[in-house]
Amino acid sequence: MSSFKGNALRGTFFLVFGLGWSVKYPLKYLSRTLNADSQASRWIQKLDILEGAAKAFLAVAGMLAEQFVPDGPHMGLYSGETYSWEKLTNWQYTTMYLFYGLSGIVDVLSYSPLKLSLGLDRLLLSVAMFTEGFLFCFHDYNNTALDQHLHSLLLIAIFALCALMEVFLRDHNILEFFRTSFFILQGSWFWQIGFVLSPPWGGPGWDQTDRGNFKFLTMCFFWHYAAALLVTAANSVFSYCCLKKWKRNIGDPEIETEKMKSDTCVYSAILNGSDEKGE
Repeated sequence: MSSFKGNALRGTFFLVFGLGWSVKYPLKYLSRTLNADSQASRWIQKLDILEGAAKAFLAVAGMLAEQFVPDGPHMGLYSGETYSWEKLTNWQYTTMYLFYGLSGIVDVLSYSPLKLSLGLDRLLLSVAMFTEGFLFCFHDYNNTALDQHLHSLLLIAIFALCALMEVFLRDHNILEFFRTSFFILQGSWFWQIGFVLSPPWGGPGWDQTDRGNFKFLTMCFFWHYAAALLVTAANSVFSYCCLKKWKRNIGDPEIETEKMKSDTCVYSAILNGSDEKGE
């Protein structure tokens, strides 16, 4: 589905997880740094399970959308009448969603009694990203150079090795930060592709032969990434402020302990003073 709606659907898929991670991972890191209680850790674990279920659900929704749009293949891969493949572009996007769906299932199973190997969830995520990248490498661009250029830029974010490195460097906040920013970049860039190739207001897309469009869109890609970094950083600061406020509301255990010690010392001093007067 190469229409604006198809690109918007793919962009929304990546934005949902990128923006969600931009809040979840700072909270996870800060809860460890600020010695938050186990309740915060339990909530983060519940978010991990919910994230995996949402990933699987949205991937299935994407697969169905690619297959059953009016001009979709409707689960038909090969036509016996014309002896040709049916809507392979839709099948490529379906395959992309399939692997992200498998990644979501593994995310959920990681917290099940099966006790999957640590890092398997990150491995499946990296496999899904590499699958997406190779599908775009062999995508049918119908000799439209601008379309190919737009998706070639997208490969920079897709082939980032962050997820694969997380298999061996678990809970590494820098790698999580960059993976989050790359997912936000993918999401916003899919929306950009939709506006460039098939504007929602109708009419033709951008001129495929104008070299100025190539230069501008290359700059625009890195503007998108700058915006993704700013959003990720801003949400990290927001998460920090929220966690600090939450700790103040429930009372910091360390502060409460110090206060109890101080009160005990004062009480002991008063008693000792009373004993001396009595003598």
